[in-house]
Amino acid sequence: MKKDGTMGHSHGGHSHGGHNHGSQGHDHGHCHKEIGERRLFWAMLLTASFMLAEVAGGIISGSLALIADAGHMLTDAAALGLAWGAFRLSRRPANQHQSYGFDRFQVLAAFVNGLALLLLVGWIIWEAVMRVLEPAPILAGPMLIVAILGLIVNIIAFFILHGASKDNLNIEGALLHVMGDMLGSVAAIIAAIVIMQTGWTPIDPILSLLVAALILKSGWHLVRRAAHILMEGTPDSLDVDQLKHDLVAGIEGLEDVHHVHVWLLTAERPLLTMHANIRDGADSNAILGAIKQKLLDDYGIDHSTIQIESGACADH
Repeated sequence: MKKDGTMGHSHGGHSHGGHNHGSQGHDHGHCHKEIGERRLFWAMLLTASFMLAEVAGGIISGSLALIADAGHMLTDAAALGLAWGAFRLSRRPANQHQSYGFDRFQVLAAFVNGLALLLLVGWIIWEAVMRVLEPAPILAGPMLIVAILGLIVNIIAFFILHGASKDNLNIEGALLHVMGDMLGSVAAIIAAIVIMQTGWTPIDPILSLLVAALILKSGWHLVRRAAHILMEGTPDSLDVDQLKHDLVAGIEGLEDVHHVHVWLLTAERPLLTMHANIRDGADSNAILGAIKQKLLDDYGIDHSTIQIESGACADH
């Protein structure tokens, strides 16, 4: 069944295996998945281990910046664990209930991670406002030591993840969590130094609010991108009208393409279905092959279902 509800023509099977480019791309993507999975596991282990130390440091020093950063590290560890689990689950083969397999779970994990970032922002803002209204004593020395150690851990975790695929939304979500945590550690270091030099404790919740604003921006971006994919939106980089024009102009015997639907299974894997109207007497197999090759070469689409038509559209 086609995405628009029509049945595909017998000429229009899926392109997996039809071109060597497609299978090579699939193997390349599988390699990236394994690398990403390993890196996520080590980043998760590192983050979860230090998070406990940062919670203790925040409670002892009385620093909201440290407690907020520890809370962020807790969501980081959970986010990295979710992203790691998504990679493992996505390796499961397709079955009769999930015909495309479990790749889309990575996008769902990224969406949940984005929502977690937004909830964390709300908590930090609430706590910061309370601290501004009722200032609390802060031990700047322990706060500075823990914050510096936290920054080192976050930098290590960032470089572990940075070597993985940047186009993967799951990795991007994990990276955003770690980058937000790095900002939190930097804010805690600055706050500790200011308090040690001047004794002005409101700097702690004020810098927490600044970090929250930065996390809000990245969290919203992640949620919006993941939601666009889950809603099967057209890839941002693809102009459907231009694609239709290029196909008709570049392939002899192809008179019209319509009912074109392009969406993303994951951030790296576009899918397409469409109807192709060909000239009477034209070689349908040759035109089908030319369409698939052009989609692969020009648009990176290696999975397409094409209904070949001669004359009026079957839907009409």
